Parts: sequence; C-alpha cells; structure tokens
Amino acid sequence: MKNVLILGGTGFVGRHLCEKLHRQGWRITVPTRRLANAAAVQHLPRVTVVQADVHDPAQLSSLVKGHDAVVNLVAILHGDEAAFERAHVNLPRTLAHACLDSGVRRLLHISALGASIDGPSRYLRSKARGEEVLRGNGLDLTILRPSVIFGAGDRFLNLFAKLQASAPLVPLAGAHAKFQPVWVEDVAQAVVNSLLDARRPDQGQVFDCVGPTVYTLADLVRLAGRLSGHPRPVLPLPVALGYLMAWLMELGPGEPMMSRDNLASMSVDNVASGQWPGLQALGIRPAELASVAPDYLGERGPRSHLLRHRSMRRPSKK
Repeated sequence: MKNVLILGGTGFVGRHLCEKLHRQGWRITVPTRRLANAAAVQHLPRVTVVQADVHDPAQLSSLVKGHDAVVNLVAILHGDEAAFERAHVNLPRTLAHACLDSGVRRLLHISALGASIDGPSRYLRSKARGEEVLRGNGLDLTILRPSVIFGAGDRFLNLFAKLQASAPLVPLAGAHAKFQPVWVEDVAQAVVNSLLDARRPDQGQVFDCVGPTVYTLADLVRLAGRLSGHPRPVLPLPVALGYLMAWLMELGPGEPMMSRDNLASMSVDNVASGQWPGLQALGIRPAELASVAPDYLGERGPRSHLLRHRSMRRPSKK
C-alpha cells in the first residue's frame, strides 16, 4: 500500500481523486486550513485529514515526509499579482524543496491549459512560472494541463444554469472564447493512471487534459440553459463593455463570477496545442460534455422527475 499527499484534496478535483485512490488502496493525507472544508473526503477510511498551512515551509516539509508521492492541486482563479504568485509559484517552489529534502521523488502537478510565461493574464503567467520552478530539480515530475473542468458540483456550467434560472437574458463577455472542457472524472483518473505507472517519468513530462469537443463560451452558456430547463438569449458584449462588466463584478462582495484577468485569459483559445500528448496517452478516452452534463444539469429542468426516478431504481453497488 502506498502513501500519497494531496495538496488541494478538499477541492473539486481533489474530492474525486481521493475517492479513486482510496479504491486503489492508497493511503491518502489531505491537509486543510479548516477541517470543515474536508467533510467530503474525511469519511473515507484511508484518508487522513490534517489541519495545516501548506504555505508554511516547515509545516509543508513535515507533511511531505513519509509519502511515496505528492499531488499538487492548489490553484486560484481570482486575485492580485501577489495572490497568484503565492499560490502558483511560491507554493510549487517550496514543495519542490520539501520533496527533495524528504527524499520524495514523485510529484504530480496540475497546471493549466495555455500556461505561458508571456501569456495575457496573471493566471496563465503564474501557472507557467510554477511549472518552471518544478523543472530541473531531479524530481520525477508529471504536469497535467486541463482545460476548464466540468462535472456534478462544478462552478462552471452550474453557475450559468443558475444565472439563467433568474435572468431574462445573459449579457456575456468573452462569448467567442474557445474551450475544450474536460470531465472531472477524467482529470482525476489521469492523476491515478500516472501515479500507477511504474515507469520512471521524464522530468517535466506534460499532458494536455481536454475533452473531445471545442465549444465557444456562448455555446456552453446556451447548453447549460437548455439542459437546466431555462434557456435564455445570449447577448455577446463588445470587449470594452465586457471588461467594464468584469471590473464592476470585482467591486462586489465575495468572489466575482468573472474578473478582468479571466477575460484576459480567454483572449487566447483554451484548446489543446498539439504540442503535448493528451488523455489518450494515459489510457483514457475523454468523455463528451454533452453526454455527461444532462445527468446533473437536467435535475433542475423538466426532466428532473425522470432523473430522480431513474436514480432511485439504480441497483446499489456492493
């Protein structure tokens, strides 16, 4: 039985990854600053939840010791330059040092599709710098670069579905931006398959994690509305008006639905580059968004009673 430390294990991808590795018999350590955040994984018998601050070098070094592998899922979508630097650059740098000091060679890092040192946004530039600080350290490093991730409980399609349930139309910045959405289960399985591969990975090997179909943002909003039973007209906004709307969202309380940095990221297509292998190289046939999304977005629409009836008739798994 192997031991893995998962940074960001309480998040969207982390919850699915913990379940998959648990079924494979791995012992899993999940650090979190607040124990309440780990409610979705702490019921798994082979998951140990530890209250800790992974940004503290001493605490991180202590966490890494005794594990066979480390998975880093920590990421943010909103923040200033310092916040992106802390999450996407400083943490990977500190993690690399902790791994080397503890003799832990295997590290799997989740980056982002389109990460580039000269990218148009703080998000993409910081993600690229995070990759750079991990390379050349002698670690057995694998980097996964997912496009936007969808699945039950996501904060992407669900957000658009919720918006259309209460709005007569959807003013949309970045409507023509392109994405290649990938299912959360496929991303989690990519991590599992990579960890289970006994072959020593090349230092810094990269995989693009994308689904089989390219969509515009407007396509995705319309799909979310139709599947949730609340289709609304989509009104594409000019670039300047889109940035104004994003700025106003940033001024509001809580995390904005869209920021100016998000819009900057969307100025480049979020699709596979062809430079790196995809999920197929990890033994995964990526799922179609259109075949998965109805199972969770449809529960809000006119099919909801049928889906509930179907779920009640599913045989239990033993």
